[in-house]
Amino acid sequence: MSAEQMNGAEMVIKALGDQGVDVVFGYPGGAVLPIYDALFQQNHLRHILVRHEQGAVHAAEGYARSTGKVGVVLVTSGPGATNAVTGLTDALMDSVPIVCLTGQVPTHLIGNDAFQEADTTGITRPCTKHNYLVKDVNDLARVLHEAFYVARTGRPGPVVVDLPKDVLFAIGNYRPPEQVEQRKSYRPQTEPDPARIAEAADLIMHAKKPLFYGGGGIINSGPRACKLFGELMDMTGFPVTLTLMGLGAFPASDKRYLGLVGMHGTYESNLAMHDCDVMINVGARFDDRVTGRVSAFSPNSKKIHIDIDPSSINKNVRIDIPVIGDTAKVLEALIGALKARRFAPDRPALAKWWKEIEGWRKRDSLHFDQGDTIIKPQYAIERLHALTADRETFITTEVGQHQMWAAQLFKFEKPFHWMTSGGLGTMGYGLPAAIGVQVAHPDALVVDIAGEASILMNIQEMSTACQYRLPVKIFIVNNQYMGMVRQWQELLHGARYSESYTASLPDFVKLAEAFGAHGLRCTKPSDVDDTIREMIAIPGPVIVDVAVDQAENCFPMIPSGAAHNEMILGPADKRSSGPVSEEGMVLV
Repeated sequence: MSAEQMNGAEMVIKALGDQGVDVVFGYPGGAVLPIYDALFQQNHLRHILVRHEQGAVHAAEGYARSTGKVGVVLVTSGPGATNAVTGLTDALMDSVPIVCLTGQVPTHLIGNDAFQEADTTGITRPCTKHNYLVKDVNDLARVLHEAFYVARTGRPGPVVVDLPKDVLFAIGNYRPPEQVEQRKSYRPQTEPDPARIAEAADLIMHAKKPLFYGGGGIINSGPRACKLFGELMDMTGFPVTLTLMGLGAFPASDKRYLGLVGMHGTYESNLAMHDCDVMINVGARFDDRVTGRVSAFSPNSKKIHIDIDPSSINKNVRIDIPVIGDTAKVLEALIGALKARRFAPDRPALAKWWKEIEGWRKRDSLHFDQGDTIIKPQYAIERLHALTADRETFITTEVGQHQMWAAQLFKFEKPFHWMTSGGLGTMGYGLPAAIGVQVAHPDALVVDIAGEASILMNIQEMSTACQYRLPVKIFIVNNQYMGMVRQWQELLHGARYSESYTASLPDFVKLAEAFGAHGLRCTKPSDVDDTIREMIAIPGPVIVDVAVDQAENCFPMIPSGAAHNEMILGPADKRSSGPVSEEGMVLV
């Protein structure tokens, strides 16, 4: 089949179509005007005009994480590309497949400090999975197809393709994906080593106090991996905990689910991780927010680590049995190996282990007291979950206390419905991510659980939501503080609240109306349910301002440098027999 001739800008549009892309999030500028001109002359590819390039990448992340597809971003050269860096780093940390097309000055001006020139490939090298600078239009189709392959395979991540303006005008040969040879130097290992599967199966066979520790890699592998993960739970009857990025990989309503693990994880989840004798890590990377003090992390366990990224193995925690491969393929092989061994758990030992776990569970570590006057933030989120549980609901978050309360209290029954910034902790993520989710799921309820500080980071994207009539709901848990900063200052810095109080907040109801959205305010616990129902009933975008207790802290909490069995459970509680710190906090 002969190559088709067209200019570089037309190649971009053609390649996106051939890759199955239906929407692009972007912002125009001089260097990418040829692409925008090509966009204007077609109808199959939708463009969403954001108000800031960081918002474009977060919107593409929301789209990608709620669909499993590659999110696509189009930005101009110079500040367009540099504004995208935070989003690209966020996507890299959380393994989100993104292809970001950046404009560049013409090739003969590269290095001349031309107008809106930046060394995009140099700047983005540390914050992308891979990047390209295309200097020949006849390389363009190959690079674009390769970029999608790199972004979606192996451990997913962001890929940048830098496009000089003269290359976009040049005429060249376009080849479809099937005619482009994949790069031989990039072949991620997807099939697990049978010897490692056998070792893992043998270790699981003899476990007395086992624990499954699931992460975002399960969800990244797709629905089949989540199904197989559930099948493995059914086969073993073992307890399971999930990371922040893994929420939804296993139903939260299942009695075997112990809750979130790590810094703000549940009492039972963290103590099970500390005391287990066999830990099966499926698609998580042993990050510091989960491990706490590494030298005291799960000291008596043998550790199996299933991951598609070889660089994650032994990076933070020493592993006994590494299994490299695609999560779904590894789980399938592991289930097969256990069946072949006629696996049966050690029921007396497992029953004893579950009895111990149930004792921890009775501590009710997420307990809070809701009075009649001041809304507790946990109550607002708990009621939001209860009143949206009967419909298709997607949740995004900003970053802070509200994010952790949402992770603790919002019960996700299936994957791809929870979007949050985990690794980078990017304030301003939630609103643009919600826009991307709403674009992908126009008939679903999409709610950004926000803090009043975080939401202001990318509040300009309300204009995008209103322009495209995207009915996203912004649910602000407003304590008038940078809540997590204030909490750490209270607990670790002698209550010296340095610059954490937001003294000049906007009227969020009027702000919503200024954008052309609806604004609601709630100040009493008795009004929370009606406010949520009204928010859901309004057909367009809504900002809800919920005034909550300013002094409430997010517990449980593993302080920085502490171990899982050194949690702070909360204000002094008579149910605990643990020592009490100077701050009056119960130490487990």
